[in-house]
Amino acid sequence: MLSRTAENLFWIGRFTERAESMARMLEMGYRMALMPATGAGHRNEWRSIVAGAGGEAAFSEKHDSINQRIVCEYLIFDPDNPSSIHSCLRNARENGRAVRAAITSEMWMALNETWIDLQDMNAAQLAGGGLPTFLDWMKGASAQFRGATESSLLRNEGYDFLRLGSFIERADNTARLLDVKYYVLLPASETVGGGVDNYQWTTLLRALSSLRAFHHIYRSEYTPWSIADFLILNRHFPRSLLYSYSQIGEHLTQLSRRYGQRSLSLSATNMQIARLADCTAADIFSEGLHEFLTTFIRQNAALSDSIAGDYHFGWS
Repeated sequence: MLSRTAENLFWIGRFTERAESMARMLEMGYRMALMPATGAGHRNEWRSIVAGAGGEAAFSEKHDSINQRIVCEYLIFDPDNPSSIHSCLRNARENGRAVRAAITSEMWMALNETWIDLQDMNAAQLAGGGLPTFLDWMKGASAQFRGATESSLLRNEGYDFLRLGSFIERADNTARLLDVKYYVLLPASETVGGGVDNYQWTTLLRALSSLRAFHHIYRSEYTPWSIADFLILNRHFPRSLLYSYSQIGEHLTQLSRRYGQRSLSLSATNMQIARLADCTAADIFSEGLHEFLTTFIRQNAALSDSIAGDYHFGWS
């Protein structure tokens, strides 16, 4: 496979997952903002979402104030924001068009129709309760593309590169959402464990489509330790950090077998898997959850760069 094709597929995976992740992050902010007392944390809800999305500096350069309308316009429709839903869907479609022969017609239709549908939407439609409807649409469109991929794409190296991008992005999103709740929206000490705090934890779980799965294991034990353990260390939940990295490891292993060469990125992935597998929630909180997540996000970005180097992304 040409390195250019591999790169396009990798970024289709990243951009489609990022569009869905941005919808999940906005859903979390919207639900938290419904609570009248939630602005008393380290930062208010909407500033926290911008910070969690990694765009606080760029946002501040364009906007002097912050509220739901402005944040939604920036994170959904702003073409100058490289992580906005608009930019992600545009870039996913452009990458898909560049490798039209490497993806199936079902995958292309899902990408193209989602982009076309977005052209008929605008920020004004999000007012008056329209935001949840839009976010559900975005998550559904992402699920449609994922379903088309799983049901129609040959399990060759193209599939491996596409899913690598998806799980790199998914791990980043889970870490960022967890960090928004625990650090950026950290409530005052007297409210930890109270009604507002528990509502924020359940909101985080809902944003990651994990509330029912969490209940299956922990019931209603909404503690930082149990939720961190679930979202970071659970081997079976498909959005946990450990599960995401186990999938990254599997796809890198497949690529190493196909090309007959063990990559540096596979070695780095196995080291991260071993670290997570040997870790406990107590270890994480001893280090500091924010510090742990910040380190993970940085290492996850470095792994993405390592994959690009191993497979010569950017080459003709």
